[in-house]
Formats: sequence, structure tokens, C-alpha cells
Amino acid sequence: MDDMTQDSNAGGRRARGEGRGAAARRASRSGGGAGPSMPYITRKIAEYEVLDEEGLSIIERNADTVLEEIGIEFRDDAEALEIWKKAGADVRGQRVHFPKGLCREILQTAPSQFTWHARNPERSVQIGGKATVFAPVYGPPFVRDLDGNRRYATIEDFRNFVKLAYMAPSVHSSGGTVCEPVDVPVNKRHLDMIYTHLKYSDKPFMGSVTAPERAEDSVAMAKLVFGDDFVENNCVMLNLINANSPMVFDETMLGALKVYAKHNQACVISPFILSGAMSPVTVAGTLTQILAEVLAGASFTQLIRPGAPVLFGTFAASISMQSGAPTFGTPEPALVSYGAAQLARRLGIPFRTGGSLCASKVPDAQAAHESANTLNMTLLAGTNFVLHAAGWLEGGLSACYEKFMIDQDQLGMMQKMAAGVDLSEGGQAMDAIREVGPGAHYLGCAHTQANFQTAFYRSALADNNSFEQWEVEGRKRIEERANALCRSWLDSYEAPALDPAQDEALLAYIAERKGSMPDAFT
Repeated sequence: MDDMTQDSNAGGRRARGEGRGAAARRASRSGGGAGPSMPYITRKIAEYEVLDEEGLSIIERNADTVLEEIGIEFRDDAEALEIWKKAGADVRGQRVHFPKGLCREILQTAPSQFTWHARNPERSVQIGGKATVFAPVYGPPFVRDLDGNRRYATIEDFRNFVKLAYMAPSVHSSGGTVCEPVDVPVNKRHLDMIYTHLKYSDKPFMGSVTAPERAEDSVAMAKLVFGDDFVENNCVMLNLINANSPMVFDETMLGALKVYAKHNQACVISPFILSGAMSPVTVAGTLTQILAEVLAGASFTQLIRPGAPVLFGTFAASISMQSGAPTFGTPEPALVSYGAAQLARRLGIPFRTGGSLCASKVPDAQAAHESANTLNMTLLAGTNFVLHAAGWLEGGLSACYEKFMIDQDQLGMMQKMAAGVDLSEGGQAMDAIREVGPGAHYLGCAHTQANFQTAFYRSALADNNSFEQWEVEGRKRIEERANALCRSWLDSYEAPALDPAQDEALLAYIAERKGSMPDAFT
């Protein structure tokens, strides 16, 4: 037996002994339940900006031209058109033309930041300023489950993702339509979804926007828990209002917007952009269109109720010019989001973009690098509300259990990154440098001993051990470790307390509303 083989076998024996300890330590750190909840992020790092004053002025001037000369359609909503006419806009058919400066003037009543209240006050978050709030994936009709199947989502999947978001320390909201439960009738599923958010989580949640009456149900159910006066005077729901780009707001989105703004609930005005199909192929052209659409939609909320909270949102992706499929993690959408964040700050309203976006069909290397590219940009842009922060797969068509677990781990890293450089006396570590001196090491010094548990972010999923240790522990890929962690979280889940009288009132409301209409699956 040669020396190399002997060394290899010795290394293997050491790995087998040490591997069991490493596995136990990882299990202790990550298994059985989630760690302590992280508060919403308060960024101590500067925003990354890609446009100078000249560039911002060009985009703003071009957006004013779009609003005035081309206009925005407010489709199939006579009330909205009449409201704009009274506000001084030039309404021609369904198209609204805005005199220069009108939208900005109206938007001055919108708050620059506000509190998004949770039913557990300790879970409430700030939207705006230096705050960043993470929410899970939104809208997929499919799930990739823990058995590796891609299938239509069910209400059980919906509950599972709400539970996971509740347990995830780095996720600050249980989200909205975390997946589409297709086993429940279309016209009734929003009732089950809102109940799930209120029952199985005490973090802030999002309302239904698929019809005005479903928005009304969301508000009514929130009032059963928070109280009528509290809801009318505070934000307890964020609500995603997509522009039907290019340059259209349809009756469904306008109907939901009017309901939520009337009740003082926040609207996230988000142009849904696939550049090259729904906006120009250039960054500047896309930013111009986004700004015009947001100005029109956001200012409309203030015509419904001055002071109602509203966010400058954008969802921007590029497309493959060969197939037309959306692409993620590429440079151009990042530049769009960086620029849009700057425009939002100039308007003085909170900003939404980004997430952990990818086009991959499974949680593989493509999913990882595309999501990391998008997520890093999202934080550095200074984003206030991050939808699709965990669980997004397949261009948003699937919510993936394993990827949710991987993503929420990455979100914890973003929390550490956002804290910036510690320049306190302890952070400067001069006592450690003096104690160790030249030629020694820091492992045993007092400063290291006092700080080693919190000095570096510790992933619950990444394997940083030797090959031999990894091999002894079963050669598991991160998806397998994520699968096991997800199962352990769901097994150990305990629902937050909900007042029995409130629970009873919610269930009675749901029963009454479901009984008032026949099932509809279209």
C-alpha cells in the first residue's frame, strides 16, 4: 500500500468519526424547527445606482411625454375615466392623457413609508426608507413537491407554504397567492387563502386582487381580526396591482385597486414587463414605460383616497429573442431594477422589485445562479418590498418546496450583508490584533472566543466539510438536505394562537359567502 493510499484511508477514518459529529451539529442547528425570527432588514449599506442626474432627467422627461402624448388606457371602467376627467386629465375614449406634472402633483399625498401591520404586533414591518421586507413566491399554478413531482397546486400546498413562510426566520410576510389551489373553485378559493394567512401565520399578508368582490372579502375578513376602525386607519394588507403592459390598466386590476385604496390598504403598482414583448428592448425605453405606468396607477390611488399607501413596483425580465421565453438573472433586467429604484426614491414612495427568480425547471445550478444574480441586485437596489423572495421556479409557473428552503437560507445571508461593516470597538478588533501579534493565530484569542458563534453567517443547508465527510454523510446534494429540512419544519409546525371568537367569525363569514354562490372553476 503506497503512502497516498494510506493517507487517503486515514483521512476517510477521520472523516467518518468527525462526519457523525458534523451531521449532528447540522441537525442541531437546522433540524426540527426554524431558528429565531429575524426582524425586517434595516439596510446600513448604500444603494447601488446606475443613472446620474442627466439620465434620470431623460427618463422622467420621456415618461411625461408618454403620459401626455400617448396616454394610458383605463379599460372598461367608466368610473375611473370620470374620476380622471374631474382631476384635469384629457380623456379620449378609454385613453387618458395627463398634462405634464399632473400625476406627480396628485401623488404628493402618498406616504414615503408606512407600517404594514401583522396580527402579531411583533411581526409588523416597515415599508419604505431603509427597510427591506421579504415575501415568498406569488401566483404559480404548479408545485414541485417533496416527492419530486410537478403537479397542480392544492389548498394543502398553499397551507404548507404559508406555514413554511411563518417558520422561516428570514421571511417577513406569509405573502399572498403563494400558489394557486386549483382544487378549490375559482370564485371561492380566495376565502380559503385569506383564512389560511390569518389562521396559520401571524405575519403580514396580502389580499386577493382577482375581482373587486374578492378584494372586498379580503378587507371584510381582515376587519374580523383587526377591527373595522384599525383597518380603515392602518395598512394590514399589501395588494399586487399589475399594469397590463404596455400602457393598460384593465377593469379587474382597477376594481381591486379602488377597493383597497378606499379602505386605506396598500397597492403595489407593478408593470409586468417582459422586455422586447411588453416594453422596448432597451433599458432606457423600458424604464420610461415603467415610470409612465406607475405614475398613472399610483396617482389614481390618491384620487380614490389621498394618503392611501402605494408602492412603485416593477417586475422586469428579458426574453429569449429566439424562443420568446422569459430569462432571469441577466444584466438588462438588473439595470432596469436599479434605475427604477432610483426613480421611486425621487418620487418619494416605497419600491418593489426582484426576488429569487429563475427559469430553471428544478432547483439546480441554473436556478441557483439566476436567483443569486437577481437577489443580490434586489438588495443593492434598495428594494423595500421583495415579492418572490423564496420558492420561485420555472419562470414563476411552479412553487418549489426545496427551493423555498434554499432561498430562505440565502435571505438570511442578505440580512447579514445589509448590516454593513461593524465599526464599533468590538468590530475594529484591535484587542485581538494586539493579543495575537505576528506569526500566531486567532482561533484561541479572547475576541474570537467571545464572537465565534455570531461572527459569520452559518448556513443550515450548505455543506462546507471535506469530501470524505460529505461522502460518509451520504453524498447528499443541497436539494436533498433542503427536502429533509422542509419535512422536519412541517412536522414540527405549531400554529400561532388565534382568538377562538375571531376564528369562529372567520369560518362563519366563509360559510355564508360560499353558500351564496355556486362553484365556478373558470
